[in-house]
Amino acid sequence: MVVRIPVYPASPATTFFYNILDELPLLSCPTSMFIFALMKKVALLLFLAATMANLSAQTGYNIDITLRPFKNQKIYLGYYYGKLKALTDSAVLDNASTGVFKGDKTLPGGIYFVVSPNKEILFELLIDKQQSFSIDADTVGLPANVRFTKSPDNAGFQQYTLFASRTGRESARLTSSYKASGNPKDSIAATAEIRRLGKKMDDYRDSVIKKQPASLMTALFKALNDPIVPGAKEHPGGKYDSNYAYRYYKDHYWDGVSFRDDRLVRTPFFEAKVEKYFRDLVVPNPDSIIAEVDHMLLASRGTSEMYQFLMVHFVQKYVNPEYMGQDAVFVHLFEKYVNTGQATFFTPTYKEFLTKRAYSLMANLIGQPASDMQMVDSLGKQTNLYSVKSPYTVVFFWDPTCGHCKEVVPHLDSMYRAKWKAQGIKIYGVMVDGGKENWVKYTKENKLTGWVHVYQTKEQQDAEAAAGKPGFRQLYDVYQTPVLYLLDSEKRIIAKKLSYQQIDEVLSLKQKSASANNASANK
Repeated sequence: MVVRIPVYPASPATTFFYNILDELPLLSCPTSMFIFALMKKVALLLFLAATMANLSAQTGYNIDITLRPFKNQKIYLGYYYGKLKALTDSAVLDNASTGVFKGDKTLPGGIYFVVSPNKEILFELLIDKQQSFSIDADTVGLPANVRFTKSPDNAGFQQYTLFASRTGRESARLTSSYKASGNPKDSIAATAEIRRLGKKMDDYRDSVIKKQPASLMTALFKALNDPIVPGAKEHPGGKYDSNYAYRYYKDHYWDGVSFRDDRLVRTPFFEAKVEKYFRDLVVPNPDSIIAEVDHMLLASRGTSEMYQFLMVHFVQKYVNPEYMGQDAVFVHLFEKYVNTGQATFFTPTYKEFLTKRAYSLMANLIGQPASDMQMVDSLGKQTNLYSVKSPYTVVFFWDPTCGHCKEVVPHLDSMYRAKWKAQGIKIYGVMVDGGKENWVKYTKENKLTGWVHVYQTKEQQDAEAAAGKPGFRQLYDVYQTPVLYLLDSEKRIIAKKLSYQQIDEVLSLKQKSASANNASANK
């Protein structure tokens, strides 16, 4: 079976992506998901190319290959790098379908693959200490029709691949068979046989681990292993305990895995294992995440690739996180590592981007006091944020000429009139762009009464700039509109960058929690 994939050439891509980085107007225009996604891919591809370029010169590699039926065509040698796939070499096959992958520098260990002239992955191989060997393969009947010479690692890998393939097919056949029959007896027998096949796989892996403790295959098997939680009888009190099961699984998740093994970086599953750990086992609050991130980075310090791989992964994950409040993890990474010279592998341009992003987030982390804003109303009266007294304040950054803002404003105002106003909640509406005339006209025509409407004059903006003070855009990370914040009575940030519906949900939860606490205190 062949798989068609986009494969990134490691070296030719370097110049192209450097050009993009040099021309990208970082944070000088409205921030968007496109920019973040582009910066992530650009940074990782640049890091990939730099890593390959910095390999220490040793004896090099020489991989002779015969790959039928291709003749007088170019094939490629590629490798995994987390979720990415990249090319590291090419070979031109002659009329006898033979060629050679050859280089002066030793290839870093990991799982590699051979790619056809049509950019299809044909089969995988291991690269570790054995870097001079031969491959004989035919695209008919892959992966069985691959033979390795002078590479015990790959001979063993091939045996395991074929064994796993046979076992997987048999397991799938049994599953399909008992589902189709509907007979409980067939189900019991099939389940027992599937377990037996699983035991055979485990025994195979355990045998390799015992016989070849330092091999790449052993490292791969250990990284693929999932902890087996003891049965209920072994739990405290002899009864199933979900907390015990969770703690046991989490405590043993990384058993046998070394964060100092650079070879794991070049596998298709290590990054997925890291992501699963943080998604399923780490409490998703910033403090818990930071503790785990610091532990992994400390454990990988001194490695040539693992530390850098993890740092890049965590920075890119939390620079624009999936969940509100986790941007504090990125700020921590920036302050502790990036800004102290412990992440020198980032390009100057990307570091500049990270610096600007960090300074845009430092002042608006969840739980911190919001920065006061020097604003005036439509009549020029000074109306700063902290002059607004209310149990909760909804800060709304908007533009009267913005299409999305025009969609949100009527719903936000309806929510305010229907619920929030009676609860003493205030909306502090900050006009970001669009012009004073359009702003005043829009608020009057749409009868946005009861809001605290403010904007910042050019004179105020110039005075802040002259004094070297950050403006409200940086302080609140407002580079697009609309943006909503929720503050408590002391102007601490409760929530940010949520929809008005989500803001209302947070308010409801806060009010229920406060009521429950009051009821408990009065008992």
